[in-house]
Amino acid sequence: MQKNILVIYYTQTGQLGEIVKNIAKPFEDKKEEYNVTYYNIQLKEDFPFPWPGDVFFNTFPESYLQIPKEILPPPEDVLNKKFDLILFGYQVWYLTPSIPVISFLKSGYAENILKDTPVVTISGTRNMWMLSQEKLKVYLKNMNARLVGNIALVDRHDNYTSVLTILRWLTTGQKEKSGMLPAAGISDEEIAGAGKYGEIIRKHMEQNDFTPLQPDLVKNGAVEIRPFLVRVEKVGNKIFTVWSNLIIRKKEKRPMLVKLFKVYLMAAIWVVSPVVLVFHILLAPVLRFKRQKEKKYLQGINLK
Repeated sequence: MQKNILVIYYTQTGQLGEIVKNIAKPFEDKKEEYNVTYYNIQLKEDFPFPWPGDVFFNTFPESYLQIPKEILPPPEDVLNKKFDLILFGYQVWYLTPSIPVISFLKSGYAENILKDTPVVTISGTRNMWMLSQEKLKVYLKNMNARLVGNIALVDRHDNYTSVLTILRWLTTGQKEKSGMLPAAGISDEEIAGAGKYGEIIRKHMEQNDFTPLQPDLVKNGAVEIRPFLVRVEKVGNKIFTVWSNLIIRKKEKRPMLVKLFKVYLMAAIWVVSPVVLVFHILLAPVLRFKRQKEKKYLQGINLK
């Protein structure tokens, strides 16, 4: 009897679509054993790509505060079928799962689809996904989904280079390298090689035991934790909480506040972030044990 696999994702650039399809390929290769269904989340009114002008920054408060938009209903073959495994692909906007993903999770459709089902989360991000994953864990727990694995693919370039390349990609649509800047996003080699994670997931599914799955994925490079970026995320979440609530509350001043937030964000990346890095390095001997413990937790799938 065939087992049913559901692949949920949203993609603007096509990058995450490639990743989840490569991870699902080992299941596609055994059509006699697995039936793979793809569900691309679609908003009733989608976001533009490339992002024009300040639209990207204007999306910040709703992104961070997890304010949903209306989605189109999932297809009947998604709503009316019980799945044996769900591969859940998502991207991060402003340290939070993207608005389309949040919109699905808050739509009323998600619980029926995810409930009592093993889920492997798959993120394709610039580099800061750790605390966003914590937010997603809460949704999955509240829907009684079983998180059994997590794969986090990132841009391997340094934090500052990846800021420049992602902004170029989002605002112009240019992913390819230009001048002194490399190509944006996750490398083509890593995307092409993502199928190895699908092989690992399929192996554990055939053994009917997902318990060792996450350690196996981590051992094979599916999750990289950069402690410095965890610290940046923690600081960022505190600051984003203040800014997002201020912009939402002061509706009449929103255009001005969004412009100020844009200036602040750029300053934080280029000025505040290096200061955080210095303190991170200085405190390394004192906080070594705590950071190792935190790294192990973030590589896992449990929720504190």
